[in-house]
Amino acid sequence: MTPAASLVFTTLLSHGPLTRTEVARRTKLSPAAVTKAVRPLMELGYLVEGVDEAARPAVGRPANPVWVDGGRALFIGIKITGDEIIAVLADLCCRIRESRHVRLTGREPEAVLPVITALVQELLTEADGFGVRVRGLGIAISGDVDREDGVVRYSPFLEWRDVPLAEIVGTATGLPVTVDNDVRALTVAEHWFGAGVGRSNFALVTVGAGIGCGLVVHGRVVSGAHGVAGEIGHLSLDPLGPLCHCGNRGCVEAIAADPAILHAVRAATGGQVTDMAEALKLAHSGDPGVRDIYARAGETIGKAIGFLANILGPELVIISGEGLAAYDLVSEGIRDAFAASAFGTAAQCDVMTRPLPFEEWARGAAATAIQSFMGSDTYEE
Repeated sequence: MTPAASLVFTTLLSHGPLTRTEVARRTKLSPAAVTKAVRPLMELGYLVEGVDEAARPAVGRPANPVWVDGGRALFIGIKITGDEIIAVLADLCCRIRESRHVRLTGREPEAVLPVITALVQELLTEADGFGVRVRGLGIAISGDVDREDGVVRYSPFLEWRDVPLAEIVGTATGLPVTVDNDVRALTVAEHWFGAGVGRSNFALVTVGAGIGCGLVVHGRVVSGAHGVAGEIGHLSLDPLGPLCHCGNRGCVEAIAADPAILHAVRAATGGQVTDMAEALKLAHSGDPGVRDIYARAGETIGKAIGFLANILGPELVIISGEGLAAYDLVSEGIRDAFAASAFGTAAQCDVMTRPLPFEEWARGAAATAIQSFMGSDTYEE
């Protein structure tokens, strides 16, 4: 697909139905370029043009709306966490048709890969019921992921290194496989369908088991020259702070991620706390030491977001992730530290929270599969 066709397709995906004139206005393409981009996609059935009698002009070409035919193709998206796999079957508009959750009994590839294969086969069977072909599989996983080669270089929660995931799963399932960092995949979905729709520059910060960040700059999700970008979780803000799994001290993740908070709470309480639910309960009961731990986490996240605003100047920062369960304990620290560290008009950046279930992360994985499908030559019959 040409860059113009890709731009037209994603514009219709996010904003359609639109007339060709509206597409040209939004994409800043000429009417002739829009028509050239639309024609082959309509011939293949991925775009549909309807008739809007109310909008029909008295003279000239009718202003008919064009939209993406979501039922024309299906995609599978998989999100891998340290404890479970979430899988979705989504259509070409990335609407979830089916979803599955499976707990993991182990984190090593030998334990995880058969679960992925079984889930894919299950969803392929579901797709048969829709009578539509599955065109691609997207897998979202935390850590350093080489999307181009489909290799998980390092995933700290799974303790994977240099796993050629796309090749292995592709061989097992027979599907084209796209593997990407989970936060980057979620950012794709937010850009197309979520709070980032219509935004040219925004960041998605996720808090929970880790601290992640996806970036959209000039309307494009940033991957970085080497597959790593936006890793604010590994900004070292306190050189004397706790040791991070990356080897540095005082990283945002080593202070503000759930495992770091739990470790600090256990140290403060003499090991009485077993999980994050108990830590939250203790903080909400008013324990000053535990509340201080959460306050420090909020300050650290806020400072990191301030640095992000200073460097990139986004319109919006979205905060999401399972760590939002503690947002009432960290919000003041985030707000105050952001205001203190953001320079000048960078402080005008909007900061919002947006709870997103793991199905949305799997949907993001499906969105990366759609990206790959529409960006390849294989979308032609």
